Amino acid sequence: MLNQTQASELFDRIKKHSTAEEVEVLFFGGNSALTRFANNTIHQNVAEENYAVSVRTVFGRRTARSTTNKLDDESLKRVVQSSESLAKVQHPDPDLLSVPDPSSAGSSGRDFPSRHFAETAAVTPAQRAETVKKIVSIAEKHKLTTAGIVSTAETVEGIFNSRGLADWHTQTSSEISITMLAADSSGWQKANSPNVANLDPAALAETAARKTFESATPREISAGKYTVILEPAAVLDIVGFMFFDFGGLSILDQRSFLNNRVGSKLFGENINIWDDVAHPLQSGTPFDGEGVRRRKVHLVENGVVRRLVYARATAEKIKRSEFANKVGPVAPTGHGFPLPNEMGEAPVNIVFGASDKPTSLEQMIASTERGVLVTRLWYIREVDPYEKILTGMTRDGTFYVEDGKVRYGVRNFRFNESLIQMLSNVEAMGVPVRASGEESFDMVVPPMKVRDFNFTEVTKF
Repeated sequence: MLNQTQASELFDRIKKHSTAEEVEVLFFGGNSALTRFANNTIHQNVAEENYAVSVRTVFGRRTARSTTNKLDDESLKRVVQSSESLAKVQHPDPDLLSVPDPSSAGSSGRDFPSRHFAETAAVTPAQRAETVKKIVSIAEKHKLTTAGIVSTAETVEGIFNSRGLADWHTQTSSEISITMLAADSSGWQKANSPNVANLDPAALAETAARKTFESATPREISAGKYTVILEPAAVLDIVGFMFFDFGGLSILDQRSFLNNRVGSKLFGENINIWDDVAHPLQSGTPFDGEGVRRRKVHLVENGVVRRLVYARATAEKIKRSEFANKVGPVAPTGHGFPLPNEMGEAPVNIVFGASDKPTSLEQMIASTERGVLVTRLWYIREVDPYEKILTGMTRDGTFYVEDGKVRYGVRNFRFNESLIQMLSNVEAMGVPVRASGEESFDMVVPPMKVRDFNFTEVTKF
């Protein structure tokens, strides 16, 4: 594994090749391995070790970036020359700031939990194969066919610049995704964690299998507005579509659904949302694409949108703009992407606050007279950006609930639903958990019971 000392030596070599006024270098990469299975057998095992160096140079207010994964001296010289050649022909950016020094990058002011676990880094192909064997045995026990992945990784991210900033992060990750298939039904479960010990492949496989055989011979019920019980993966994949709108640049570009809405009550009283990289169930680096330390930001408080997140340059632009007194506190929060970019910033460590009275999935079902239980959502697309109306479909375990019990599996639905309305109609929430989906990034979210969720049509399966 590339370590901080080696990266520092590489940075010193890069600086010697540069004639730029300022130099910033990002390092990223590591070891990753994946075992893929389908039709109840392993059909692929891959492993890769790769590291990349991304060099940004600055001349006046001109900047550009170039990247390579070759670390020999000649390749480092070429990547610097490439970055400098590109920078010199750019139009000057009047909003470009000098790279931050250690004092301006700041600190989070909190202890950051270790996200590197030796047990995860040491997982072997044989151990991944054994995990698959457990999953397949459960599929065969229930006379089902299974497919999915088991993967692990050990990664690094670092940043160095010519003003003395140096920061480094090492992390492990592990993931299991399982789909169980029968003749006319399917079930799915997915989980990941920096610590492989937190994953229970047998429990995931049993849940996916149960969803498959319990949803067999699905019935068709009419489209319409239903009370829905969304499992955490379903919550994650739909709410993930709104968080890039919480960046300051999206306000300046007037492409955010929060334009003219910051400070207003947009969601239900029971909705509280933070961005918190140090949360024990979160993962990721404690610094952003410029090396600024990530702050904990209370985005939504009792349904009111209180704050946005900012890269350094965006915060300065907002302060000079017509929006300065309309968006709450304005200051760099450590959420910027590597420069140059067109997106600015976004919160990427989302944590939903817990309900005062958390309600389990079983309690949500028991309290529902007539509704639909949704395992997950997919093929989600935006219909109306300002009202945040999304469309998509249910998948891999959709059930009809009546008189407090799950009665049978149903054919999947297409939905058209406003996130604003959805998060205003949350009747109950469970304990927030680390959740994984397919349409959005991992978050800490609870299961939710939502009234009047709008299903517009029934699918063929």
